[in-house]
Amino acid sequence: MKFMKLGSRPDTFYTAESVRSVSSEVSSDLIIQVKGSRYLLHKFPLLSKCLRLQRLCSESPESSQHQIVQLPDFPGGVEAFEICAKFCYGITITLSAYNIVSARCAAEYLHMTEDVEKGNLIYKIEVFFNSCLLQGWRDSIVTLQSTKAFPLWSEDLGITSRCIEAIASKVLTHPSKVSLSHSYSRRGRDDISCNGTESQRHKPAIKGWWAEDMAELSIDLYWRTMIAIKSGVKIPSSLIGEALKLYASRWLPKVSSKDVYINKQEASEDSDSDSSNEVSSKHRLLLESIISLLPADKEAVSCSFLLKLLKAANILGASSSSRIELARRVAIQLEDATVNDLLIPTVSYSNDTLYDVDIVMTILEQFMLQGQSPPTSPPRSKLGYERRRSRSAENINFELQESRRSSSASHGSKLKVAKLVDRYLQEIARDVNLHLSKFITLAESIPDFSRLDHDDLYKAIDIYLKAHPDLNKSERKRLCRILDCRKLSMEVCMHAAKNELLPLRVVVQVLFFEQARAAMAGGKVTELPSNIKALLAGHKIDPSRPPPPLSTASTIAAEDQWSISGLRSPKSKLSSTLRMKLAEDDDLDESDLQSEGGISRTSKFKAFCALPTRPKRMFSKFLSSNRNPSEKNRVNE
Repeated sequence: MKFMKLGSRPDTFYTAESVRSVSSEVSSDLIIQVKGSRYLLHKFPLLSKCLRLQRLCSESPESSQHQIVQLPDFPGGVEAFEICAKFCYGITITLSAYNIVSARCAAEYLHMTEDVEKGNLIYKIEVFFNSCLLQGWRDSIVTLQSTKAFPLWSEDLGITSRCIEAIASKVLTHPSKVSLSHSYSRRGRDDISCNGTESQRHKPAIKGWWAEDMAELSIDLYWRTMIAIKSGVKIPSSLIGEALKLYASRWLPKVSSKDVYINKQEASEDSDSDSSNEVSSKHRLLLESIISLLPADKEAVSCSFLLKLLKAANILGASSSSRIELARRVAIQLEDATVNDLLIPTVSYSNDTLYDVDIVMTILEQFMLQGQSPPTSPPRSKLGYERRRSRSAENINFELQESRRSSSASHGSKLKVAKLVDRYLQEIARDVNLHLSKFITLAESIPDFSRLDHDDLYKAIDIYLKAHPDLNKSERKRLCRILDCRKLSMEVCMHAAKNELLPLRVVVQVLFFEQARAAMAGGKVTELPSNIKALLAGHKIDPSRPPPPLSTASTIAAEDQWSISGLRSPKSKLSSTLRMKLAEDDDLDESDLQSEGGISRTSKFKAFCALPTRPKRMFSKFLSSNRNPSEKNRVNE
């Protein structure tokens, strides 16, 4: 730290009976009151350098012994006044970045200008400030931070703006040319005289060396300094992002979901807490200032950091514009997010859900809007055709390759986001207060082609069904419509076939497509798969026993009709077994509708329901490969 000493006399100020005086052979004739403190001093040394004291003494009446002057609004208090008073007496004072702002404001208040006396205090402070303090990194930071105690005075005197300009210029300068003294955050001592030589300089070794020191600034000063840095020479956006991340981690509160719940309980009991509202307002201003400073480049900050800001925005009640901006920026790099990042606690008192699903849906909407893949081929216009003819074959191939590459990258990001959403659904499905429509809307926000398999989606549905046992039959069917049984793995199919929580028609689909998959793999179905045999044996059903004739009185709901024409060949035993169970389930289904829950089952195998006697064409074509040529000819006839 740099410092400057003025004066040569020893300090002769002392305190007697709560009065500050100076030792002198001359009797005092002036009493000055500064914010409750009384000073017994002399007119001559003070009035010769302070124009304000001259005017006050000329305006106030003189008493028999002492003239009294009151300075109730003196900037900097008694410490700053004593610096000015000691300077007038020639007593040694020490100025540094820690006290120069208060001394400068006090000198300005007393009008210690060159018009009163040459070489007055204001002139000496300005020379030291401009030639020494503004040249050093740490000195500029400390001086700027100390202006917070005197915001109006510092603005009027140009101290704040000059410090900000000095700091911004050093950030934009090559680190080797910056006089650091030492890093402000290291707290080591490295004091040098203004006229002396610097004892040691700590050179920054990495980029972004300035971020940690600047994190000491208050948010208003930090915001102005960052604006000055961004408006200067081009600086990498990643450095700006790292600086903002460091500042946010230092000043933003770390609030967990448990804390949010406690805060909601406390707020409902005591909603008029002024102290908590003041703290929240302070943090809200800090957060919105950080959001406004975020660089526009995608690589500037990580998706995880943006989602942490979004969590804080929800907790602190930031403006809707700030939250929408964060959601838009998160959507740009959503593929890099994790499930824990998306678990944003809700703080709405009208909403009892654990997590804010609405903001995640907003993020997904923004992602789908910006994630549209560019066309893989240029439009076929006459002008475009003429242009393509004038280009070389190498340029055309290069453009096609670049277009395909960009389209592939967009598709790949959608695949990652689909996996992310399915795992997110598994987490929020445990919330007993999560409405079914929100769960379905979120699941349907992902395009079908983005889900290569539905295993994770099935797990999410299973968790939701377990957490919401009161769902009726129609709600369960509505929930399971988002599931594509053709995209389930063998392991998940086995679990689904035994799952009593699933609607009957879903289990039929699972078993049908599992059998269809085996048929497609083997080219024909001569024997039931072992997994289905195990299920049949578990329910004491003999697949080799011929089924009884179906009752013509039994009817099948249209929505539950599923064709299994590919399995109806004489060689397939699955169709007869399913028909047998269908006849039983038709009667049981009608009795279930009249019962209390309407979803009870007599056995796990009741899932083999709703098999029509007349197949649909889509499934007839699906397994037409199972028929031999003679069977195909008979069908065509």
